[in-house]
Amino acid sequence: MDTTGEPIPKTMTEDDAQLHEVTEASIIHLVDTFYHDIRRHPLLGPIFNARIAPDAWAPHLEKMYAFWSSVMLTSGRYKGNPVAVHQQVGGITPELFGHWLDLFEATASRLFVPAIAEEFVVKARRIAESLRLALFFRPDAPWSSDLRDRASSSAKGI
Repeated sequence: MDTTGEPIPKTMTEDDAQLHEVTEASIIHLVDTFYHDIRRHPLLGPIFNARIAPDAWAPHLEKMYAFWSSVMLTSGRYKGNPVAVHQQVGGITPELFGHWLDLFEATASRLFVPAIAEEFVVKARRIAESLRLALFFRPDAPWSSDLRDRASSSAKGI
């Protein structure tokens, strides 16, 4: 447990320093590591921590395992409506999607070999842009750059 009382994600050993395939286990490792970090992020942490009670993190993580399993393994495990859920979250702004992606891309790059990390990144960018459009696009207002076309985390030194 860390200082907030949540479990610390399994530390990788030299043997699995970078994961070489997408499996249910590697998705769990990615999700656990990412949300462990997101809860401490100066901008994203307060939004997630305000919305998800300490005793609700385990069910949230289970949903995220199913979501990413459906995305990456086409398992069909996720049953939900991300747009409807995120419409109910206070404090989300279009700019926060870039911060979310920075952290997600850094996590994927740290855990997976480059080709697998890139698979996650491409899908995460599409998801983020779709969600950002669904939540914030207005036909009468200018739209900022497309998240799918952003520079990679490694190019930004993250």
